[in-house]
Amino acid sequence: MPLPLYLLALAVFAMGTSEFMLAGLLPDIALDLGVTVGTAGVLTSAYATGMIVGAPLVAASARNWPRRPALVGFLLAFAAAHAVGAVSTSFALLFSTRVVAALANAGFLAVALTAAASLVPPDRKGRALAVLLSGTTLATIAGVPGGAVLGTELGWQATFWAVAVLCLPAAVGIRGGIPAGHDAHEATGKPALRTELGRLTRPRLILVMLLGALVNAATFGGLTFLAPVVTDSAGLGELWVSVALVLFGAGSFVGVTVAGRLSDRNPGPVVAVAGPLLLIGWPALAVLAHRPVALFTLVFVQGALSFALGSTLIARVLHEAADAPTMAGSYATAALNVGAAVGPVAAGSTLGTEAGPLGPLYAAGLLVAAALLVAFPFLPVVTGARSGKARL
Repeated sequence: MPLPLYLLALAVFAMGTSEFMLAGLLPDIALDLGVTVGTAGVLTSAYATGMIVGAPLVAASARNWPRRPALVGFLLAFAAAHAVGAVSTSFALLFSTRVVAALANAGFLAVALTAAASLVPPDRKGRALAVLLSGTTLATIAGVPGGAVLGTELGWQATFWAVAVLCLPAAVGIRGGIPAGHDAHEATGKPALRTELGRLTRPRLILVMLLGALVNAATFGGLTFLAPVVTDSAGLGELWVSVALVLFGAGSFVGVTVAGRLSDRNPGPVVAVAGPLLLIGWPALAVLAHRPVALFTLVFVQGALSFALGSTLIARVLHEAADAPTMAGSYATAALNVGAAVGPVAAGSTLGTEAGPLGPLYAAGLLVAAALLVAFPFLPVVTGARSGKARL
């Protein structure tokens, strides 16, 4: 894989840390700003909503911009939003900074996904995507747990400052490492914006986007409220939240790495194996949450399965949108973040039920069940089998 992919992954690491870090900071943010944990969870949905809206809009606006300046500009705007968030004293202001950060993240990721795909041959898109997403998975292993420890010791604001500072070396690396030859889109052969947007009417593309959204909704629904499961259901101290996040992140790294090697050649086994196991795993995690060993084991397994299946589906989005070269990344970003917006809201709504802190885990299971029910009649399309072309 070319070096620029790893420089992009470094920036995605900073952004992934921000996107996932609230899972370990929600209780402290809620207490400090005088809101409930469920209300604080809306910050995750706000971020995801900003990325849903921002991905297509920013990608459409920036489709003729030079890639390198666009990537650096989005990353610096992202850092600035976190600096303002770190000094926020009201929930409304913090909410606003999350939306701004999400717009910058959306622009960066939409351009980065397209750039990553252009740096490798078509038959290696899945592996390129795996490298790019490894920034997110490494963020869940190191960035998010580290942020949780930093937030516990120095306050949640310190974690926001850390993310802002982390963006600076990533910006320098991209500025110096992305070759000038990849800065601009070729003037010839690029479809008109209307043509690229028209690809969204294709049922095959809509299907894989919907499935990616449902699986990601389950992932974010379960992960966002993992802290109360560890501290309330399992009865462990706050520092054990970081352990759970590290295990989830380690699992996600394993899952996206393995899936990245399979999604180009034969994504069928990933879907066939990871889907049903993921469906079983979320309610099993709820049932066994009071047993720490089982809890942490299943957290690792769910991280692996969630990202294996999720990254495979997003790779399928890029394949189905291959003839929309400047907008394909935004379609994948939107699919990811529709799920990230819906998941915490759906999961958070269960906190007031008899299930209590375990409610989000059951909600995650239901979201995976919905994805499997939708996917089953169209498995050839989902797995990229040739026979699926006649079916949808």
